[in-house]
This record gives sequence, structure tokens and C-alpha cells, in this order.
Amino acid sequence: MESVADYFGCMVFDDRVMRATLSSDVYRSLKKTIDQGAQLDISVANAVATAMKDWAVSKGATHYTHWFQPLTGITAEKHDGFISPAPDGRVIMEFSGKELIKGEPDASSFPSGGLRATFEARGYTAWDPTSYAFIKGKTLCIPTAFCSYGGEALDKKTPLLRSMEALNRQAMRILRLFGNTSAKCVRTSVGPEQEYFLIDKDMYAKRKDLIYTGRTLFGAKPPKGQELDDHYFGAIKPRVEAYMADLDEELWKLGVLAKTKHNEVAPAQHELAPIYKTTNIATDHNQLTMEIMQKVAAKHNLVCLLHEKPFAGVNGSGKHNNWSLTTDKGGNLLTPGETPYENAQFLLFLCAVIKAVDDYQDLLRISVATAGNDHRLGANEAPPAVVSIFLGDELTAILDAIEKEAPYSGKKKSQMKLGVDVLPLFPKDTTDRNRTSPFAFTGNKFEFRMLGSSDSIACANIMLNSAVAESLRQYADVLEHASDFNDALHALIRDTVKKHKRIIFNGNGYDAAWIKEATENRGLLNYRTTPDCMPHLTDEKNVRMLKSHGVYSEAELKARCEINLENYLKTVTIEANTMIYMATREILPAVEKYTASVASSAAKKKALAPELACSYEHTLVSSLSGLTDRIAEACAKLSDTVAKLKYAYDVTAEAYAIRDTVIPAMNELRAVADEAETLTASEYWPFPTYGDLLFGVK
Repeated sequence: MESVADYFGCMVFDDRVMRATLSSDVYRSLKKTIDQGAQLDISVANAVATAMKDWAVSKGATHYTHWFQPLTGITAEKHDGFISPAPDGRVIMEFSGKELIKGEPDASSFPSGGLRATFEARGYTAWDPTSYAFIKGKTLCIPTAFCSYGGEALDKKTPLLRSMEALNRQAMRILRLFGNTSAKCVRTSVGPEQEYFLIDKDMYAKRKDLIYTGRTLFGAKPPKGQELDDHYFGAIKPRVEAYMADLDEELWKLGVLAKTKHNEVAPAQHELAPIYKTTNIATDHNQLTMEIMQKVAAKHNLVCLLHEKPFAGVNGSGKHNNWSLTTDKGGNLLTPGETPYENAQFLLFLCAVIKAVDDYQDLLRISVATAGNDHRLGANEAPPAVVSIFLGDELTAILDAIEKEAPYSGKKKSQMKLGVDVLPLFPKDTTDRNRTSPFAFTGNKFEFRMLGSSDSIACANIMLNSAVAESLRQYADVLEHASDFNDALHALIRDTVKKHKRIIFNGNGYDAAWIKEATENRGLLNYRTTPDCMPHLTDEKNVRMLKSHGVYSEAELKARCEINLENYLKTVTIEANTMIYMATREILPAVEKYTASVASSAAKKKALAPELACSYEHTLVSSLSGLTDRIAEACAKLSDTVAKLKYAYDVTAEAYAIRDTVIPAMNELRAVADEAETLTASEYWPFPTYGDLLFGVK
């Protein structure tokens, strides 16, 4: 049996393959482009293209595609064959450097937020040589950036690469000030933990809400949910285990470092976590992971749900973005060391992150804002919409001592004593973990926990990278002109703590008292919904910062604001129309049919034995009749609110109308329909229930 080590990355044109298939000169030139950003020569591109094509054809590939990430939130691809006509009527397999470097998809058919009109169709995809090409099916997939004819970024990769370059520039300025002359670059590394649900495909096919929206719009609470906490880290069911094994194998072939898998909190919920990679590669891999998750599920007659809140009443799914800073020499700039109080370089980078999160808490909230994630944030399962940082006891005490100009007497790590001699001793961490914090320090990295499960991680990392780059820029501007470096350094750290300590909170983020303290006493932002936060993307301070680092132009930011609000209103409108469809064509007929059956039964019972009371049947018929009237009324109200949307004067006004009128009307319809479900016999209910879906996979 072939070992994982033998087939890992077998479908990736990675460094091993490049070394084996490229000449030494071509390989060195390409590596210089990848590692240092040197210009790619066309002769090198031609050699790489030929080697890439030969390798792909040997693996059974017949086509290639420029694989990119438009502003739809998913990936896109247009397949072209390697075939070219030969003079004798046959075909030959060709692929040129020009075809490798540049593609030309239609730029007008993707979301552009006004950057492109329908008649302005030309757009370009440009090869990203820092992310390895891979084979999916019979197609060679070449990771690319996507831009318009005018050069505007129409994707999520281009701004991500820009933000990584911005952070690298500023971080290198800081490292040089600390005397580090060996590091050539600073990279951000990310490990995104991916949560998801698995349900039976046959049941899924009977639910129009899951098919059209990815989440259940109706569903009464089953007798059992997640109350017993018995699913979390529980034994994995055989059918799920078989799925996970196949998923691992497919991801490993594609070079995705899938490492950890387990059951999550909710029934039918699971998690996959990879090993850290450079941020743009981690982003590519996460997009690929979500696609492969769904494809492998189909092979097992399952459906993988990536919606943030597919079921009411149980935990939704997030994506924890573990973010760190490392040099090309492997040094982690967020590692405190044994004596963090004396580690000035660490403390400065730590303060840069604290300052960035406080100064641009709005951008971090905006980066995770979607209609789906609005259901999850602030619930007792996910961080609140208020952004804060958890540092733990030791680092908080260190910063407190620095602020007060007081000595810090750190304590050594203690041994964990479990009271059983046979169990091994191990060092106890200096601080606990905080699952309720939106942004938590976890040893040598920060865990940004607000991302939704279906999100691209690009958006969050673009904003995080850019905000930290701005902090470092301000620090470098001061330190480079300081007459006394150490005094200026100490003052920067101390002043940052004083000014930005409001963002640090180590307590329970679920506590209502914290939200009150955060907003009323600390002045932190609380943008509960997408319409609340998205318009702030184009606030003057945000535009100025992102433009100054070359991450976004003002036009690109306005376009993204427009696109995200449009996506929000379209998503909720589809959900509302699906509810109306299900209520009128499935739920109402089912309840009416059951009501008629109960009434008929009561009539037969009375005819057979007039003296018998039929109070149960009469009460049930009365309740069901009242519910059908209320469902019809709620349905009409929802239809009316949706119809009124067309009178909104712009996309922002329409988003507010969605938030304030459509969603409350949807909630009203759901409440009465779910009540009807609890009174309707199971054989009459038109689609699988929560109990069926959550516990249907064995």
C-alpha cells in the first residue's frame, strides 16, 4: 500500500518537480522571481510552460485553466485544451510561456461594483508563480490574479499579495533597526481551521431551502440537540470517517497540509485544520479545500454544508484564522521567548498588532461581514461583533508594568499536577485560552475567530496585514529619526499600551455586561450586521491607509462596498422568496391536509359513537386552522416587504430595508411555521426535520 509520503503533492507542480524538470539556470531564475519578486523573463516562462505541460500530460491532463478568485467568494476557471493542429491533420500538445503568464476571461460578467460595464468586457488573469500549479481532474490549474483592462483588481488575490508586500516593507524596516541584516523578507503565515456540516444527500434533495440558500429556513427544535456535549471530539461515525479519509487523501495529493480532523460541538458538525502556510498559498488551499470537501461528500452520498448557520438552535460554523509573522530564516516575530518582558523586538511587534486592531477594528469587522455570518456573530458559540484582543495574564501583566514604569517579576512555568502518579508531568502554559475572544493571542500567533465558514480568508488577511503594516510604518518613521533608539523604543511601547489598552479584554466575550462596557465605557464599535458596518469601508481614514500602502485604490474600495452590500441583499432576498415558495407550496398544503384528516377522523369517531367526546381532535383542528391562517398572513406580509424593496433609492438603503423589514418578517413566518411542524404528524410534514438531518448520518 502506497504511503502518504509517497503520494503527497503528486498532483502539484512543486519545487521537487521543478528541480527535476527545469534546467538549473531556469530553475534559479524562477526561484529568484518567487523568492525576491524579480521580473520573469519570457524565455524562462516558455521553459516553465513546456515543463509544466509535459508533466501535466504525463498525469493525464488534457486542458489547462487560469484558476482565480473573483469577487463572488468562490473560484473561477475557463478550460483550454493543450491541443494544437499539426500539418498532417493530427494534433500536438502545446503550451507557451505567453499562455502561462496571461489569460483573458470576460471581466464584465463577474461582480465589479461599477469598475466594469457590460460593454467593457476585457479582463486579464496573471500567473502567480508563488503558488504552485496543480492538477484537478484532467485540468492543469494555474493560480492567477484577476484584473480589469484598466488595471483595477477584480479579485481577492491581488489585494492580498499587495497587503503582504506592504507588511513586508514595513516589517523589514523594523528588523533592520534591531540590527537584523540576514533576513531578506517577512511573510505572514496562516492556518485556517475549517468547520462544516455533513448531512445525507437524499434528505438534502428534499429541502428547497438547503438547495437554494445553503441553510434551513424552517425547522422546529428536535428533542435532542447539542445539550449533552457528547458530539464534540466524540467517536467519529463510520460513514463520516470514510469521508474524512477520502478527503485527506484528495487534499494530500494536491499538497494541502490537512492535519487535524474531529467532531465539532453541534450534531453533524466537524472540523478540518491544516498546517500553516504562507498566506496567499493558505488562501488558495482553503478555497481548494472547500471545493474538494463538497466533491468528496457527493461520492459518499453526503452533502457538505459550509453555511455559517445552517441550523437554528445549534452552533454555526466558523473559520479560525491563525495568523503569524515569520522571516525567511524561519524566525517567528510573535514568539515571546523565555523572558518576554526583556524581548523588546517581540513587544514592539505585539504592540503593532494591538494598535492595528484598535485603530482598524471597523475594517476587521467589515472583512468578515456577510449575511450568513450575521446569524453567527454574537451568538453563544462565536465571538461577539465587538472586536477585542485576548492576551492572557502574563502578557497583560507585562504591558501593565511597562505602562506604569514598574518592574515586572515574571513567574516560571509550573508543572501540571493531575494527582495521579502514573500520568506524566508537563509544563503548564502561562495563560489559559479564550474561545469567546474575536482576536486571541495563542502563544506565537493570533487567532482571528470571527470569520464565517464559507468566507475566503483573503479578506480578513488583507485588512489585518494592511493595518499592521500601518502600525509598523508609524513606528519605523519615529525610530529611524530617533536620537536615542532605546528611549524612543520604550516610549513607543509604553504609549501604545496607554492609548490602545481599551482593546484588550481577557474575560467572557459572551457576557452582556462586556458588550455594555466595551461600547459605553471603552468606546469600541459594535456593528451587529452587514449594513451596519459595510458603508464604513469607504470612511476617509480607511481609504487613506489602504491607498497609502498600495493595497486598494479608492475606486476599488467603493466597488467592494457596493458588491458586498449587493451580495447581502441578494442573499436575503433569495432566502425570503424561498420561504414564500416553501410556505405556500409545501407547508400550507401539508398542514391543511393533516387538518382535514384529523377533522375527518373526528367526524367518523362521532358517527360511530355519538357519546364519545372528540375534544382532542377539535382542539387540534382549531389550532391547526389558526396556524394555517397565521402562516398565510405571515407569508403575505413577507411578500409585501420584499416587493417594497424595489422602491429603495440605492444599495445601502435597500440593505437597511432588508435588515429592518424583510428579516423580521422572515422570522415571523418561520416562528409560526415551526409551531405548525410540532403539531403536524410526521408522515404529513413535507420535508426532513432537524432531527432527521442532524442525526441521519450513521
